[in-house]
Amino acid sequence: MRHGASEAAIPGVGLPLFEGQSDPALSEVGREQAVLVGEALRGSSGLSGLFVSSLRRTQETAEPIGAATDLEAQILPDLREIFLGSMEGGEYRIRVAEGDPIARRVAREERWDVIPGAECLSAFGARLGSAIDEIVAAVPAGTTGIAVVHGGVIGQLCAMATGGRPFAFTHSDNCSISSIVVRGSGRWLLRSFNQIAHLPVR
Repeated sequence: MRHGASEAAIPGVGLPLFEGQSDPALSEVGREQAVLVGEALRGSSGLSGLFVSSLRRTQETAEPIGAATDLEAQILPDLREIFLGSMEGGEYRIRVAEGDPIARRVAREERWDVIPGAECLSAFGARLGSAIDEIVAAVPAGTTGIAVVHGGVIGQLCAMATGGRPFAFTHSDNCSISSIVVRGSGRWLLRSFNQIAHLPVR
């Protein structure tokens, strides 16, 4: 699940950082979205774990989910968003909106590490794979774990599950739900992507 909408990035005013990564709070809309997804999950059977990244927006999104499902969120630092190097602090969002050449090159080449100091896809995929291994070890077979994560994380996990292009799944909506099945053999199957029926159309 992607986290709810977060505070806007404003030119000249950097977003707060946690361990070098952008760490905004949820916006008012994001808080509303989190409540809606919590209500959508209330009463669901077979839920056995709730996991979040070390960044605030996933933890704030998980609060109403935990209240609705009686699950306590477990922080997995490896679920954090792709590290954007010199474009952390909201700078990447601003550069995309301005049509910055490096931001356009990221999209064209489907690589984050064209940004100076940014994480490469192989390192990103390796740490996300480790996080999924932790979730699989914690969630009993035949049940469902909820991971509240980030847009880049969802895109990478879906690409890993399908063998698709690196950026084929990078545009999930805030508080959308995507479903990956991890089989006993270790094979991943992408079952659904970007479900938003529980959210109002804005």
